[in-house]
Amino acid sequence: MSFEIHVSGHVKSVVDEVLPGLVASLVASGITAGDAELWGPAATAEAEKRLGWVQAVETSRPLVAEVEALRRDLVAAGVTRVVLAGMGGSSLAPEVIAHTAHVPLVILDSTEPGQVLAAIDGDAEAGGLEHTVLVVASKSGSTVETDSAKRVFDAAFRDVGIDPAERIVVVTDPGSPLDEASQAAGYRVFHADPTVGGRYSALTAFGLVPAGLAGADIAEILDEAEATLLEVAIDSPDNPALVLAAAIAGGEPRRDKLGLVSDGTHIEGLPDWIEQLVAESTGKGGTGILPVVLLPVSPEVDSPPADMQIVRFVDEANRFHFLEHHHDEILVSGSLGAQFLVWEYATAIAGRMLGINPFDQPDVESAKEATRGLLDARPEQTAAAFVEGGVEVRVSDPALADSGTIAGVMDALWARLPESGYVAVQAYVDRTRLPHLAGLRELVAADSGRPTTFGWGPRFLHSTGQYHKGGPADGVFLQILEQTDVDLEIPGRPFTFGQLIRAQAAGDASVLAAHGRPVVTLTLTDPEVEVLTLFEAAQ
Repeated sequence: MSFEIHVSGHVKSVVDEVLPGLVASLVASGITAGDAELWGPAATAEAEKRLGWVQAVETSRPLVAEVEALRRDLVAAGVTRVVLAGMGGSSLAPEVIAHTAHVPLVILDSTEPGQVLAAIDGDAEAGGLEHTVLVVASKSGSTVETDSAKRVFDAAFRDVGIDPAERIVVVTDPGSPLDEASQAAGYRVFHADPTVGGRYSALTAFGLVPAGLAGADIAEILDEAEATLLEVAIDSPDNPALVLAAAIAGGEPRRDKLGLVSDGTHIEGLPDWIEQLVAESTGKGGTGILPVVLLPVSPEVDSPPADMQIVRFVDEANRFHFLEHHHDEILVSGSLGAQFLVWEYATAIAGRMLGINPFDQPDVESAKEATRGLLDARPEQTAAAFVEGGVEVRVSDPALADSGTIAGVMDALWARLPESGYVAVQAYVDRTRLPHLAGLRELVAADSGRPTTFGWGPRFLHSTGQYHKGGPADGVFLQILEQTDVDLEIPGRPFTFGQLIRAQAAGDASVLAAHGRPVVTLTLTDPEVEVLTLFEAAQ
């Protein structure tokens, strides 16, 4: 078998109780047959045009030869570096594939100007712009982040005398605005299946084209998924997708926090992909499953909260060791292609169990609308409640700032946590320059005593952002912004990358506050120095 799942303790009792009903409901074979009515009348219209991922292994086969041929042409032209501009599922799946295959792929899923410039300039080892191909991936063709990246790369290529049509590859739905503009510009275009939503697109052109151009063996990924097709398609208690869905969405009371831990597995970055798949698919209607990406030494792993279920990813070779030492967990092992397929099935099944539509994202647009309004109006930034050590502090509720210290503000934010609550740390900074900021998650989790997520902005807006607004109203939010002298024009747009990312952060904060979610925004005026201030305040 290419996918193995083992449960024990409480979670096994949940699976034993829920699994027979899932088998009897014929949900697995129903998904395989494309039954759009499985999720109820309100979801049927959306589901009818969103089940193409079930056939993705077959429909994606012709891509392999096309991608390999283009890669040979690019290598012959001196291209040694692949940059991917994409958001959400358009970037996270190829990122996992490339990392696991140990092939270089630069992910540009940010509007932070320093990070954009780094993606353009390259480095001494991989080469600069003259050795670069840009893959622009957008299902709708109107995603502001990818459109902005395409514009700035197009101009950069022209500036060094390179025809952009030779160095820009596009993945999008047929007939999208991006498709039409790219065809007119002469870019190479790969059409994705319009019946597949972005977060279910790992085994389509969105996952395979960028990773394949970077050098990953995408035929092997499809082979791995194909080996699992029969297992997930049938209504059997041995179906790993049914077992997984029962484990993550069953039980009363349900453990609605899902701690994802990679521990002794060769697959790199899978929890980040699962985070966006599960959070955006289930976080709506006031319910959902909140994935929390953890380290083996994270506080939540050492002492899991009562409402958290741990999922541990291991390799087959060391599975029995973990079976002996990790009780009451979901232990998962298997190939990457199998993981993609099983988690897609399980998430769709979990959506049915929760009574929601797993294929829409009704609350994502609200943050985009707020961003557009701020870009149009360009209001002055609100005054800081106070400044400590160069860090500007802003709050959605003045009472959060009564202490006059960053540590006090954090304590006040944690005090707003309900018993079932979580903390979301959102970092709108250059992660190529401040990667260590992600370590703040561990400190916040320990200090707050509750499950804590960490997201790079604006990347997370296309994944967990849906859960933040549409899921249970029990989150508190800590935004980290930075002031920088670095900025970059976006050709053909009346705003810069710096203005865009600030508007995205402010827009999301305003929508969260409007939903009654407490928000604290900390702006670093000297980021390298003041990161230490945050670490100290969180301890």
